Amino acid sequence: QGQLVASGGGLVQAGGSLRLSCTASGLTFNSYTMGWFRQAPGKERDFVASISWTGGNRDYADSVKGRFTVSRDNAANTMYLQMNSLSPADTAVYYCARVRLQFKLGSRAPADYGYWGQGTQVTVSS
Repeated sequence: QGQLVASGGGLVQAGGSLRLSCTASGLTFNSYTMGWFRQAPGKERDFVASISWTGGNRDYADSVKGRFTVSRDNAANTMYLQMNSLSPADTAVYYCARVRLQFKLGSRAPADYGYWGQGTQVTVSS
């Protein structure tokens, strides 16, 4: 059974940085677009960023553009999310996910993703 494991969350002060990781095991990684989503209490799960299988195509939500950077290491079956200039509005559980369709370039729709990690909590204090 394939799985995604997200890690790297924690408590940080406003203006600080965190780096999230998402490691895949038991499933194909290097030919699938990967994504990050986040969900704050009482809110829907929102798209944060995605990266195509080669890393050549990256997409960001407007709210994180210029502050967050998504990357991947296919040799290590791992995706990363570098988060800088964090604000309390970034507080949420962050989930990584893999799209359902191989070689799909990118998507912001949660329904297009078939594998999900367990989530990692990011809390930004003011």
